Formats: sequence, C-alpha cells, structure tokens
Amino acid sequence: MTIFWSFWIFSITISTLLACTTLLFWCLKNKVGIEDGKDMGHEYDGIRELNNPLPRWWVYLFISALIFSIIYLILYPGLGNFQGILKWKSSNQTVQTLKQSKASILESQKNKSLIQYAKELDEANIKFNKIFKQLAYQEEDISILRSLPDIAKNPNALKVGQRLFLQNCSQCHGSDARGQKGFPDLTNNIWIYGGEPADIVKTVMQGRIGEMPGWKNILDDKSIKSLVSYTLSLSGRSVNTREAKLGEKHFIVCSACHGTDGKGNSKLGAPDLTDQIWVYGGSRADVTESIKNGRFSVMPSWKDILDEDKIQLVSAYVWSLNNKDND
Repeated sequence: MTIFWSFWIFSITISTLLACTTLLFWCLKNKVGIEDGKDMGHEYDGIRELNNPLPRWWVYLFISALIFSIIYLILYPGLGNFQGILKWKSSNQTVQTLKQSKASILESQKNKSLIQYAKELDEANIKFNKIFKQLAYQEEDISILRSLPDIAKNPNALKVGQRLFLQNCSQCHGSDARGQKGFPDLTNNIWIYGGEPADIVKTVMQGRIGEMPGWKNILDDKSIKSLVSYTLSLSGRSVNTREAKLGEKHFIVCSACHGTDGKGNSKLGAPDLTDQIWVYGGSRADVTESIKNGRFSVMPSWKDILDEDKIQLVSAYVWSLNNKDND
C-alpha cells in the first residue's frame, strides 16, 4: 500500500473514532438548563418530553466499544501500513507463486509467526495427516500406497476422497463430477487419457495439456463444412451423405491423432469421435468451432499442491465413480 493510501486510511479511522468520542461526551452534557428528569415544556399528541440523559448502560457499552476499537487497532493491522504490535496476518499477501507460498508457510510455521493461514495448515496437518496415511498406505508397509480398487472398498476412504475432490476438482468438473462444457464428465466411463488406475493417478498428479490445432488456414469453409458432416456421421448422426463423403478425404488431417476410424488415441489425449460424447459440445456449430479454430485445454498438476496420499485418495474416488460394483 502506498504512503498516501496508508495515511488516508489512518486519518479516516482516527478521525471517525475522535468524532464518535466527541459526539458521545457532547451528548452527556446538559445544555438546555433544565434539571435532569424535568419537563421540557413540549407536548406531542399528549406525550410530555422530559429532559432525560442517555441511558447509562448504553453509554458504558459505547465507551467499551471505543476502548475495544483502540486496543484492536494497536494489536492488529488496520491502520494503513501499520501491522499491529502482534504482527498478525491472515496470510502472506506478497507471494506470487505456489513455490513462494509454500516457502512462506514453512517459514511462518518454523518461526511461529502469527500468520493465520499457516497456523491453520499446521493444526490441520497434525490432526489429519495421520488419517490420510492410514487410508492411503498399506498397514503392513506404510511406504507402499494401496491400489485404487483397494482404497475404493473402504467407505471412509471414499468419503475423504470425495471431500478432496469437492475442494480441488469440483470447480471444473462439478460437484457431481459430471463436468460441463470444456471439462470432461468423469462418471460416464469415457476417458480421454485412459481410465485405468495408473492413468487416473498420472492425470491427477502430473496434469494434462490438450491441444487440437485449428484448420481454418489449411481448409476452406466448404471443406470444413464437409469435414464437420463426416465427423458427425462417425457417431451415427444424420447428415448429408454426399457432403460427408467429400469430407472423408479431408479427415486425413484428423486421423493422425483420432485414428483412421475416429476412435481416438488415449496416449495422445485424442477423444473418440464415434461415441457421441463431446467435451466441447456436439452441435454442428460446436464441432465447426473445434475444427475451424481448434481447442486448447489445461488440467493443472496437483503434485505440488496435494501430498501423494491425498492424490491416491482423490484418484480412488474418481475411479470408483465408474466402478460402482467394486467388491
């Protein structure tokens, strides 16, 4: 915060406190020359006005609030750049990267600084890390992670995995994991990068970057229109047969990733075009947009955010969504 804004906040805050204090003590004084409790000589609809002072309980409460405000502003940040005697912070607002954030948290925990976020993380780790490890690692060898099917047999482990999913994944995939436009549905057993346990763990841990090139600089509008028709026909859609036939020859630009049969390639993250499942929408307009301008998507890596045991638990939950009969 600049010196100007710091001074501005300091001035406004102190001026407000002084104004409230002045107003309170001004109102405590009898300025009308009539004894307290006596008739003021005014009558409104049969109601006589008395010169009553402010209620004592209200005055004491007001003074207590003022004293509390002053003590609070001395102890905690609130007056511009003044950080307060206790040096308390809700979090370190200067960090710009995840690496800086982790380093700041570790330093705060080591120095016992009054940074609320670091303190709460420390308390949570002490309380919950043991539980995460018990659910994710094998009892006979705590250095070996349980398999996803094994974890999925434990209802408590699935509940923990679900909560981790809601905290970290639901923003894109939805709280029900059914995704939304541009983000895959994780419940339909259709996997762009493979649905085996190892594939899911790799996806969560390392993230994915998907890129489909746009073909508007290679194909003209007529060619793209026929290619769209052929692409839609692969999933059984009703299209202009002649137009689709013309588009088949242009599909060669797509077959390198999606395969000559259009069934995709999980190694490349190329979706199956024959199953009527469309991440970016299956309307003619959506498919045209995909072919013409391409698509670019990023799923972040969670290995620097979640510990290995937490990744195993959330992966087990995702795996279980398509393997309900796991016994």
